[in-house]
Amino acid sequence: MSLPRIAVIGTGGTIGSLGRGPFDIADYASLGKVMDAEQLLAYWPQVREVADVVAVKYSAIASTAIGPAQWLELVSLCDRLVAEDPSLSGIVITHGTATLEETAYFLSLTVKVEVPVVVVGAQRPSSGLSSDAGMNLANACRVAGDPRARGLGALVMMNDEIHAAREVTKTSTSRLQTFRSPDFGCLGHVDADAIAWYRRPLRKLGRETEFDVRGMSSLPRVDIVYCYAGADSAAVDAFLAAGADGLVSAGFAPSFVTPAMAERMIAAMSGGTPIAASTRAGSGRMFYTTRMREAGFVNADNLNPQKARILLMLGLTRTRDREELNRIFAQY
Repeated sequence: MSLPRIAVIGTGGTIGSLGRGPFDIADYASLGKVMDAEQLLAYWPQVREVADVVAVKYSAIASTAIGPAQWLELVSLCDRLVAEDPSLSGIVITHGTATLEETAYFLSLTVKVEVPVVVVGAQRPSSGLSSDAGMNLANACRVAGDPRARGLGALVMMNDEIHAAREVTKTSTSRLQTFRSPDFGCLGHVDADAIAWYRRPLRKLGRETEFDVRGMSSLPRVDIVYCYAGADSAAVDAFLAAGADGLVSAGFAPSFVTPAMAERMIAAMSGGTPIAASTRAGSGRMFYTTRMREAGFVNADNLNPQKARILLMLGLTRTRDREELNRIFAQY
């Protein structure tokens, strides 16, 4: 049986990094040695036992340097790869873990290709003792080549687990099991003998969404305001002065903010700036209480602040109407 043909786009990050030796699993970034996709596949030739891999050079940078401009480029790159090679079974994007969940969620909402897109990283550099890089890369290629992965949006494969981009988040600085889906758990497991699927996401994804960013060169600016005891309106004022098109409130669970922040946010919303209410808790729905509704907040549901920011950015490419934005957050 022929192996699935998988395009591997390299964006850098820990998975492609090389340290000073097997025990350099923390300070490797200071060395500045990051492999591109071709070099990474040469470093882990075992991946070719599970897939017919095609290396796609993109970048070799830390994920702290990846943002909306790169997201738009990756959407276009995925389109081009599938158009140029109809034999592709899937696409794997190697990525640093710092912003991996954000890139994956953006792609999950915007990529229109029919083949699976799997985003993968590593907690230890390829050169580290007991690195997770090689196995993660191989397993990501296995998932991307599985027909059952189609129609699930962009997926995240880490530590033998398959996660929905909408739900997954990084929960630990250095543990291998850092990527978790707090509210609902993973979609399935990538085991030695088989890929075992257990559930599917229900929210709209990929080709089903109303977001078409192809041809766009930029996205609306949305900033996150983190709430803490005694917080005043300084951050809100600063983001608005910087030209924010919208804001996300990372409020106290289940969504409230300090009186000073609330007063300034209500004024901003009255002036036409949409603000989505999320929480800093890391899990659970935002309660759309009478107070939050009457104040004018958009309900971010159970999205964490960084995911709510992405959906609000995309929502603002379609509308600024609060009820329409609420519809978008309820559907996606």
